[in-house]
Amino acid sequence: MADPIVAAERFFAERYGLSQQACEKTLDAALERKADYADLYFEFRNNEALTLEESIVSRTAKSISQGVGVRVCAGDRTGYAYSDEVTVDRMRLAAHTARAIADRHGGQPGAVAVGAASAGHDLYALATNPIDAAISDKVGLLEQIDRAARAADSRIKTVVASFAAEDKLVMVVNSEGRLVADRQPLCRLSVSVVAEQGGQRQGASYGGGGRVEFSYFLEEERWRQYALEAVRQALVNLDAVEAPAGELVVVLGPGWPGVLLHEAIGHGLEGDFNRKGVSAFSGRLGQTVASPLCTVVDDGTIASRRGSLNIDDEGVPTRRNVLIEKGVLRGYLQDRLNARLMKTAPTGNGRRESFAHIPMPRMTNTFMLAGDSEPQDIIRSVKRGLYAVNFGGGQVDITSGRFVFSASEAYLIEDGHVTRPVKGATLIGDGPRVLTRVSMVGNDLKLDAGVGTCGKDGQSVPVGVGMPTIRIDGLTVGGTSALGA
Repeated sequence: MADPIVAAERFFAERYGLSQQACEKTLDAALERKADYADLYFEFRNNEALTLEESIVSRTAKSISQGVGVRVCAGDRTGYAYSDEVTVDRMRLAAHTARAIADRHGGQPGAVAVGAASAGHDLYALATNPIDAAISDKVGLLEQIDRAARAADSRIKTVVASFAAEDKLVMVVNSEGRLVADRQPLCRLSVSVVAEQGGQRQGASYGGGGRVEFSYFLEEERWRQYALEAVRQALVNLDAVEAPAGELVVVLGPGWPGVLLHEAIGHGLEGDFNRKGVSAFSGRLGQTVASPLCTVVDDGTIASRRGSLNIDDEGVPTRRNVLIEKGVLRGYLQDRLNARLMKTAPTGNGRRESFAHIPMPRMTNTFMLAGDSEPQDIIRSVKRGLYAVNFGGGQVDITSGRFVFSASEAYLIEDGHVTRPVKGATLIGDGPRVLTRVSMVGNDLKLDAGVGTCGKDGQSVPVGVGMPTIRIDGLTVGGTSALGA
């Protein structure tokens, strides 16, 4: 693909006849009464999805959405209005509406002068966009997955394979005279299976993707790895016993278990919660909030990752943010509004679901850095505990930091050995305390395969998670059998 900044800027100029002068006049209208900041967010999105179920393609969908959002910030007030018609008249009407919402009388308006487009990163320079691959190739891939999963074991009774891709072009023009644009490809391949044995049914899912080409899934038959991993997880759970209940030493496996870190820690470090003083981490910068073995970062600059972006949805280049360094809280994730009100700098974490949504501080790729311990030594150090390898759903209370997570794949650790798989295990704890109980951190940092989606205030955005193997000394496990069983 062409340079993403040049391609996106040219696209909006040609498709909608947008000129810098039109953007300047719209921003001038937004700032007509005293305001601190205003911006325009343009978006054009092309989405595609295919699903194969019962060995036939059961659903195909293709959609195009477009629009422009106008935001005005005055003090801690924000006005936002949007239109799915990208015309000068609609932009001007949205600007007046947003200005009225954020209205703060007084002061003198200033004229906005927009400069040349400025560059961000170049994290996903693809030769071809995944959405442009032939439909026949995508259907063929889903059929291969279906056959591979069913052939893996006769107990597999249901297979659902799906592929989703999008090509999103964005442009941000703000009252500081900055213009940035980006073209953001994204795709994901997912497999869900159900295994049945003796009247018992167990399901499992796996998949991956990122800001990658369609050929990514064909390399080393990555698609087959997804199918076989989903099958493996389902079959493991067919043989699982009931999980114990009580306080146990818990070992979290590498990769996807980082979703616990994302929910229990990451959300509590977002700037809006801390500015309002409602996070369990509010006012704790410079304080010890975790074991000295723990360093947690949020990094939106990792090439091709699902959670990575050249620029965030406010036009700020993404960056690597150290949140917790050797147990000490070093920073929060900031968008422009909360950074200004907290008298700090934006961190490239202003994100929104679409042009119809206001930006807010959100994570990109959040993970814990590797330590020095061998994963096998961590397992061997546990007399009796739980080894949690994969997670399903979870929830967290930002104010208290309390969380509950269900483990979709977990095992007992007995006398330093991983033994029986268990089902029905939930992990219960609170974010500020759980990291203080980390006593060993493995040298096997792994990021997830590229399927994460984060929800906040009704908005969903793609994210990444990760962690090495870690040992937590004492975490409440909710199960259905006695601890000594």
